[in-house]
Amino acid sequence: MQAIGLRPKVQVTADGSGVVGHARARLLADLADATGLTAAYSTALGPLRPRGTGHDPGRTATDPAVMLADGGEAIADLAVLRDQAEVFGSVASTPRAWRLLADVDERALVSLRSARASAREVAWLQAAETGEGIPAARAAGQELPDLVLDLDAR
Repeated sequence: MQAIGLRPKVQVTADGSGVVGHARARLLADLADATGLTAAYSTALGPLRPRGTGHDPGRTATDPAVMLADGGEAIADLAVLRDQAEVFGSVASTPRAWRLLADVDERALVSLRSARASAREVAWLQAAETGEGIPAARAAGQELPDLVLDLDAR
């Protein structure tokens, strides 16, 4: 398996140079890395890739999720991430992503669900460590303290 490596370091400045689109999607990719989701996907999907071939399957699975969250609608929309290598690093080709998705079987799905559950637990633990708790829902500039939006529901 060929490791894609870390995503490029991004420096945020207010000088207007180096402006890129889809920067918010990079935060989601970083969240997947920080919670261990990308690494867990690599472990779960590792058996689907012959040894020594292809991109890291965790990154190959995470990048389409980032693309979808960023508004992509088709696997070919991975090109949006791929075209911004200075932000996202190496992104697998569309055919490579298709091959990985085609290889996912029921056993791999069980492993992927377990990987997501582990990453979700890490995310909640990391949120608890900040001591800030879950922010209140807001609508029209008003806090709605009794409204709970459970975005983590199964």
